[in-house]
Amino acid sequence: MKWKCITLGVVLAGASAVAPAKADQLDNIMSSKTLRCATFADVPPFAAPDPATREMVGFDVDLCKAIAGAMGVAAEVKPVSVEARVPEVKLGRVDITVANLAYTLGRAEQIDFSDPYYLAKEMLIVPVSEEGKTKADFAGVRIASAKGSTSELSIKLNKSEPLTFQDTASAYLAVQQGKARGMVANTMTTTKLVNESKSRGKEMRMIEEPMLFQPIGIGMPKDQPALVAKVNEVLHKLDADGEINKIWEKWLGQGTEYKMTRTDKVVPLSELKFDPIP
Repeated sequence: MKWKCITLGVVLAGASAVAPAKADQLDNIMSSKTLRCATFADVPPFAAPDPATREMVGFDVDLCKAIAGAMGVAAEVKPVSVEARVPEVKLGRVDITVANLAYTLGRAEQIDFSDPYYLAKEMLIVPVSEEGKTKADFAGVRIASAKGSTSELSIKLNKSEPLTFQDTASAYLAVQQGKARGMVANTMTTTKLVNESKSRGKEMRMIEEPMLFQPIGIGMPKDQPALVAKVNEVLHKLDADGEINKIWEKWLGQGTEYKMTRTDKVVPLSELKFDPIP
């Protein structure tokens, strides 16, 4: 085995001598004066088209703009599907993904993550007619979610059967139509849907036990340490200056239908105590 390793090392060394160096993404951003951000295409309150202007608005859109502003460049928002959040970064079509992106081991093999800016819970909502009280009560049954999301993964980890769609609205409709026994999404989305269900459709309720607990960060290409360092620097400054809290209050705070308080701080992933999922 030793000689194989030496040979491989020589080959790789020779290849690196002739292969072009990987472009520095941060330099590209600064020279183009543009930060290309992937956000959800239609997942309020994170990112969705404004009904009046058709411009993208939401928590993630404002965070993208705040990061770009702190870097002295313009933000270019690119709406993508839930499942495209990681591929868009890998393929170089965007510089960063700001789209409620939970850290998982599988994603971390494909892209790099910033320090988390909040800790998310994946929650299960079901019709009030359902008798189950815990997530274990829904093992083995069909549960809806957005395709390629952490929500889908949490369903599999619960030994339930995922029924996936391109967006959360379609997943919710599947529950309303009786095609699934429940639906999993982030706390903000499920809170909104439960509140809306009280006045139309099947009334829903939330299972108190979280399906999953995950840090949320910004996705960036692999092997771009300068970009990762810069984004982390900006996030920590925005947090210290209260800017992230302002964006949170605007879209998720006590004056909104979600009535959520942000208590998290931007901290290195290594300082968090959690069990990373595959």
